[in-house]
Amino acid sequence: MRGDLPEVDAFTRPYWDAAAEGRLLIRRCRAEGCGAAHHYPREFCPRCWSEDTDWEQAGGRATLYTWSVVHRNDLPPFGDRVPYIAAVVDLAEGPRMMTEITDCPESELRIGMPLAVHFRHGGDGNGDGGGTGGSESRGEGGGFALPVFRPV
Repeated sequence: MRGDLPEVDAFTRPYWDAAAEGRLLIRRCRAEGCGAAHHYPREFCPRCWSEDTDWEQAGGRATLYTWSVVHRNDLPPFGDRVPYIAAVVDLAEGPRMMTEITDCPESELRIGMPLAVHFRHGGDGNGDGGGTGGSESRGEGGGFALPVFRPV
């Protein structure tokens, strides 16, 4: 059992398909007077409870809000990647997002530092950028892409 495989359903499929293509989606409320963006994807606005929400492509920029270095994790495949940096970032569009910081030693991390999204494909642990070329976020080969961030 792997703890890093997303649960894809009919509602979240657009999110995971976009990630496989190297695009980050968020949800935005379309209710009059609201307009709040939110992440993680859900079918209602957490600010006003409206169900009038839609997908929107995020720009992929964020700032570091907080982080923690994980030195031990017994769940596969995380144990093979320790230490890694678990983080919360503020997306430019407003929502906060839990993620991982890659390509940066902990000693260089600073609150508020600018970050850019890239995607870890297939749980390979290397976090290389770009899309997979496929339209499925989790196909027969188990391929998927997770958004992670690195310094700009």
